[in-house]
Amino acid sequence: MSDGEPLLRRIPADMLRAFTASVFRAAGSSDGEARIVSDHLVDANLVGHDSHGVIRVSKYVDWHARGWVLANRHAVVVREALCHALIDGQFGYGQVIGGEAMDLAAAKAKRTGLCAIALRNAGHLGRIGAWAERLADAGLASVHFVNTSGFGLLVAPFGGTDRRLSANPIAAGAPGAAGAPIVLDISTSAIAEGKIQVAQNRNELLPEGYMVDSEGRPTRDPRVFYGPPEGALLPFGGHKGYGLSFFCEILAGALTGGGSTHPQNATASRLVNNMTSVVFDPAAFSGVEAFTDDLARLASWVKASRPAETAGEVLLPGEPERRTRAQRLVDGIPLDSATRRQLSDLARGLGVALAPELGS
Repeated sequence: MSDGEPLLRRIPADMLRAFTASVFRAAGSSDGEARIVSDHLVDANLVGHDSHGVIRVSKYVDWHARGWVLANRHAVVVREALCHALIDGQFGYGQVIGGEAMDLAAAKAKRTGLCAIALRNAGHLGRIGAWAERLADAGLASVHFVNTSGFGLLVAPFGGTDRRLSANPIAAGAPGAAGAPIVLDISTSAIAEGKIQVAQNRNELLPEGYMVDSEGRPTRDPRVFYGPPEGALLPFGGHKGYGLSFFCEILAGALTGGGSTHPQNATASRLVNNMTSVVFDPAAFSGVEAFTDDLARLASWVKASRPAETAGEVLLPGEPERRTRAQRLVDGIPLDSATRRQLSDLARGLGVALAPELGS
């Protein structure tokens, strides 16, 4: 394998949105759902999270064809009170279900100051930071814990060698100065599985310390992860990432009723995301002005740290994504030849017109 990027081509975001939406419409989604899913995926590419971008389109369509994700479903409230709700996603597209869950969370938090939303049985929820951003744009702070129920076994526990946990992301967000939200979006694994797909498509090696082979030996080759025999991801930060991942299982899996990760779960044959979100309205606590002022002072204090490198800069959580978005809106979204080929094959199979920019 080499460290080069084979045949990257930059695709305008609007063109990619239109094409991706046409794919989901052809696969059975309503126009509204197709646009929601497409926008979420392309937005992930725009902010530099290519692992959760259009590289997922062919997988989503395959899951739909298999009946693992169901088109045109909506969130169903199983039970609720003033400050909390339990929602079932009915195995619908996570981009739709997650949005509906966050809208309910925002309404409750604005009414009561604080709410918790437990979501189960959603399709893949995509980039979890997007949900924190959505709430931050509404003036709310939030934290989110996510798991799968058994399909996405990817990560070895600290001290182990084989797959026992999913990537189990955690996200948090808060409204920042000048409308720029502060967003943390991390996987509790050393790397997201989608980034391994990107590295494999681009014929790249992974950094050291991210993955082991089936015998527990360190490897940088993304192909080893998929096997056979399969390798495993490692948790980030050793026991610290492992501990956070375990609590994702508790808060997102056991608490929602969607189930903690286990291959014998009833939903383990399909990718199901569960998520618990806790949402705060600053107006109900310190007050919006005091909250905003303190956050601005914190940001200034942290960013004033002397950079470790001569041309370096201290960035706040979410700043790299905003800068990448601005750049890619101008320059286009880079797609490798393998991803473009996947999209091209998918378009032919569904009878969707393929834009020339996506051709090989």
